[in-house]
Amino acid sequence: MTDPLRPGDPAELGGYRLLGRLGQGGMGAVYLGQGADGRLVAVKVIRPEYASDPEFRGRFRSEVNRARQVPHFCTAEVLDADPDHPTPYLVVEYVDGPSLAKVIADQGPLTAGNLHSVAVGVATALAAIHAAGVIHRDLKPANVLFALGTPKVIDFGIARAFEVTSQHTRTDQMVGTVAYMAPERFDTDHRTPVGPAADVFAWGAVVTYAGIGRTPFQADSPAATAARILTQPPELTGLPASLQPVVARTLAKDPRERPSAHELLDLLLDVDPSEATQVVRPELLRVAQEARRRTRPVNKLRRALVAAAAVLALVAGGLLAAHSFAPQISEALGAEPAALRSDTAVLAPSPTPARSRVIRGPSIFDRLDRPGQWRTSRQAAGRCEFANDRLEASTGDSNWFACPGPTDTFAGDQSVALDVSILGRGACAAVWFRVVEDNGYQVLVCPAEVRAGLDSGGEVTGEVKAAIPAVELGHARRIEITVTGQQASVYVDGIVKLTFPVDEPLLAAGRVELGPYNDDLDSGDPFKVAFANVEVRTL
Repeated sequence: MTDPLRPGDPAELGGYRLLGRLGQGGMGAVYLGQGADGRLVAVKVIRPEYASDPEFRGRFRSEVNRARQVPHFCTAEVLDADPDHPTPYLVVEYVDGPSLAKVIADQGPLTAGNLHSVAVGVATALAAIHAAGVIHRDLKPANVLFALGTPKVIDFGIARAFEVTSQHTRTDQMVGTVAYMAPERFDTDHRTPVGPAADVFAWGAVVTYAGIGRTPFQADSPAATAARILTQPPELTGLPASLQPVVARTLAKDPRERPSAHELLDLLLDVDPSEATQVVRPELLRVAQEARRRTRPVNKLRRALVAAAAVLALVAGGLLAAHSFAPQISEALGAEPAALRSDTAVLAPSPTPARSRVIRGPSIFDRLDRPGQWRTSRQAAGRCEFANDRLEASTGDSNWFACPGPTDTFAGDQSVALDVSILGRGACAAVWFRVVEDNGYQVLVCPAEVRAGLDSGGEVTGEVKAAIPAVELGHARRIEITVTGQQASVYVDGIVKLTFPVDEPLLAAGRVELGPYNDDLDSGDPFKVAFANVEVRTL
């Protein structure tokens, strides 16, 4: 339902003509807009008090960039945004249909077949959202809309821009979604990181609400509901027997015990093909199966080892029932043991002890298969382009070039992990971190060695080197740089190769940059490298 514009509402914003109001919330107003091509869109305009906060604008810009990378599987497409406008705004696909909250309020709980379709649709959206490195943070029935009967999830990721600026947090903003908040969301000491597993918990609460008309921890007040979330088992009576075990797993108190969104989709779709179209509408089933294929984790060996370890643990404890699902370790950010991470060589254990993965600050996740946090650039000094599902970069008339990337600043203990491939002889892949203007720490990954040191305007001091096994051109290595205190360690395929000091007082914080480095000025070969699957974390 669209309400008329109010006095003082803009008639146009960013080239979109505003036709009416779709809603109003704690973050701002949502308008029905129309683009120059006649397409209807939803325009979310941020409240003026947030617009004056530079920290919020930076966070909003970063989260919008991430959200634009989300594949369009059961999600509303992010079309446009302007974080620098006097009143920042976001333009998304207009979904002309009711919300799940309205459907349940008007018609009551869903039948078994319709419920399974909603469960699959929302899980499909989460798999797509999480594959792009985004966390929804506010999944609830009001954020699930129906377009021609197909569920679409809206408002993903943007909530983080508001969460990290505590002055914008108000009690009334929390009350509306408390019933869908995971236990770790109530941890004010941040001992447990809020990651994708919190969205999986919210999925379980949304499906329960859709199936029985109440949330699994419903109580007489928000405070009582929060207490039940923290201390009591979920009440799932009335849910179809086929869904109860899956929903129960997603509502585990410990985020490590919940399935990832992709694992959740596997559980929902792993039924007999002749039965699949009976519980999931055919067009939705096709979308879900494609999302399942496109978002499958890269390292299947790691996934299999995690599953096997979990099953063995249950067998040893006498807890594995014949009808149970094989438990797997959740993909909650920072929750995995170091020996089972995708960037670890599990067949050749590292001689170094396992490292803590508790995340206590900002993070960047980018598959680098399309423009997003990093962008295309073509200059005389070098080129950065997306091809072959990765970021390919080459030098031009300079011996190095930094691809344009995010401006997020990282300080304190941190890690940078990514896949690096050398595509031309004599080339090295450069990773700079704690970059401030032209200064920062540089790590070079070359064909047969890795080097690190302090880069001051192109002049490197204190450089240390270590040999690494030579591989064919194009072979991807997993590189991780971990900073603890005033020391950085460089890992190649899970094995530490060198350490070096990071004690320059003026470089206590800075951004991360990637690019090619010309290590052989006399070579006629192209100096070309590639990057993929980058993860930057504050630990």
